[in-house]
Amino acid sequence: MDVEQQKKATTQVFETVADGYDHPSLRFFPFCADFLLQHLKPHSHSKILDVATGTGMFATAAAVSIAPTGRVTGIDLSEAMLAQLHHKASRMRLQNIDTHVMDAEQLEFRNDYFDAVVCSYGLFFMPDMDKALKSWLRVTKPGGTVMFTSFGEDAFQPLMSLFSEQIEKFGVKMAYKPVQLLHNVDTCRNMLENAGAQNVDVTTRQFGYHLRSAEDWWDALWNSGTRGYLDSLSPTDLAAFRRTHLQAVGELATDKGIWLDIQTHITRGHKPGS
Repeated sequence: MDVEQQKKATTQVFETVADGYDHPSLRFFPFCADFLLQHLKPHSHSKILDVATGTGMFATAAAVSIAPTGRVTGIDLSEAMLAQLHHKASRMRLQNIDTHVMDAEQLEFRNDYFDAVVCSYGLFFMPDMDKALKSWLRVTKPGGTVMFTSFGEDAFQPLMSLFSEQIEKFGVKMAYKPVQLLHNVDTCRNMLENAGAQNVDVTTRQFGYHLRSAEDWWDALWNSGTRGYLDSLSPTDLAAFRRTHLQAVGELATDKGIWLDIQTHITRGHKPGS
């Protein structure tokens, strides 16, 4: 699969899951968005770019924080995701969000424009992460902030290991992905520094919670990026896998439920200048 095919395949998955992306089983997205906003501390006149905005968890939180004089721009390759963001912004009566269908590796904004560029759990979906980071820094004002999040090594474990082991028995191969590369704190720091940022720091936080049941884990799988693997199964195999997998996940339950680990690295740096 070449780069363009990879982008189209990833976009198609998120077109498919857009309607369910705000499902309560995936509530780590707003948890992380709130933390990013506190970490960023934007001023009231800020211009903020939210890369791979999805349904706009961070974009809407930021827009509320800097309204009415600040402005948020959200970009994504998925029109269905942006449609969800539009609906959400309308419901919240937010007038300071703009959206564009745009490739995060090739931003169509002028140099030195945004006070901050933020990407929550999106960088690892990009075929050329170094190119993306350089593009983000290009459109950031001197002294401005670039910040991205990635999952730690313990995130989704042991649930994801069970998923990988069991779905491969149905002939679905889960190849090594950049999400695993960004498990490493030093890699996150070095990538942003190599792109040209300075004063880079990495903070690790836990946004995890207990799921009520194995069914909640299935909701998380069905409404997120793992949907692509599930959709590759025939209806018969999907039903068999679901039954086998949820039985194994259910055995992990305690009196508190099933722990969903969301260990997250928040990498932040600044564009040189003032």
